[in-house]
Amino acid sequence: MTVWRTWRTRLILFFAVLGPGFITANVDNDAGGILTYSQAGAQFGYTLLWTMIPITLALIVVQEMCARMGAVTGKGLSDLIREEFGLRITFVVMILLVIVNFGNVIAEFSGIAGSMQLFHVSKYISVPLCAFIVWILVVKGDYKSVEKVFLIASVFYIAYIIAGVLSRPDWHLALVQTVKIPTRHVWSDKTYVYMVVGVIGTTITPWMQFYLQSSIVEKGITVRQYKHSRWDVIVGSIFTDIVAWFIVVACAATLYTHGIRNIADPSDAAGAMKPLAGDYAFILFAAGLFNASLFAASILPLSTAYTVCEGLGFESGLDKSFKEAKFFYWFYSLLLAAGAAVVLIPNFPLVKFSILSQVLNGVLLPIVLIFMLRLINKHDLMGKYTNSHWFNIIAWLTAGIVIALSAILLWNGLHG
Repeated sequence: MTVWRTWRTRLILFFAVLGPGFITANVDNDAGGILTYSQAGAQFGYTLLWTMIPITLALIVVQEMCARMGAVTGKGLSDLIREEFGLRITFVVMILLVIVNFGNVIAEFSGIAGSMQLFHVSKYISVPLCAFIVWILVVKGDYKSVEKVFLIASVFYIAYIIAGVLSRPDWHLALVQTVKIPTRHVWSDKTYVYMVVGVIGTTITPWMQFYLQSSIVEKGITVRQYKHSRWDVIVGSIFTDIVAWFIVVACAATLYTHGIRNIADPSDAAGAMKPLAGDYAFILFAAGLFNASLFAASILPLSTAYTVCEGLGFESGLDKSFKEAKFFYWFYSLLLAAGAAVVLIPNFPLVKFSILSQVLNGVLLPIVLIFMLRLINKHDLMGKYTNSHWFNIIAWLTAGIVIALSAILLWNGLHG
């Protein structure tokens, strides 16, 4: 009975702090992430599944540091950057983040439009309607109600796991390729190397770190609850990458097997899957894309509004009224409306704009990681909760790899 009570108490505490880590990790599987994983499966079959293990470890390391800083300091990441490094540097980071995130918001509304067009719903209906629903949810709701909706949206990613099962993959080959490092000759294929960079690079993005830390602070998680909040980060990172694994598997089992190698849009993957894996797999994949795009379209403008308000000293937070945090809500509304409006422009070059946002992501991410590592190792800021020696080695190694990958993505983006 004592053991059961201990575990019951731990479970209650875990579910009490569940939210920020789980939600942030899952939003990472947005329209851009789904496109990348779908293309990886379509172009190279199961041979890129080995990247999922290092991806998960890197995500856990970086997210854990952000969550720990939020719990210990009670401040958001942009707030700490401003206090420790000055307003001028913070302002430059904020400008870059707004540009990058705006490009990502456009990509999410593009995902909404594409997924709904598969069900014969015009983008001129789906995009404005979804933008309005998201706006009402965030502006009229408080933090607890919004978080519950986001957690429910996270659960819907199970659709990709079911779609992966329905696609009837070669399970033995998929599992072997997950733990097997590819042979040396594949590294001479520039397309394969570029896709490896894309798959790993799509996992950790600048907005995630700012949003996670702000959510930890707004939820009121302190050092006392942090042990359980850490599990929120770990479980979220593992779950999101299991979903990513199934997206690759689904596309490898259907598109790659039938010689369909190129995908221009994530909705293309769902459309191409229909005659190969059946109506149920198609519906689940398309519905999953809609859920992911709508979910990310809610979070990305919210993350940007949090970050800018913290960095520049404005009031922010879902538990504050419109009157108490006017700039926060107006800025959120502007990002949401502008992102939706751009997708409705006829013949707007969405693909080029998405590539540009990824290039800017590559510019900003190394800067954010370096700020994080400098902050978390400040004893006057973190006390005994600074990184341990071994954690620092892992964290700097992770940061070094991500920085190198971002540099490769940036170089390739600038050179077509």
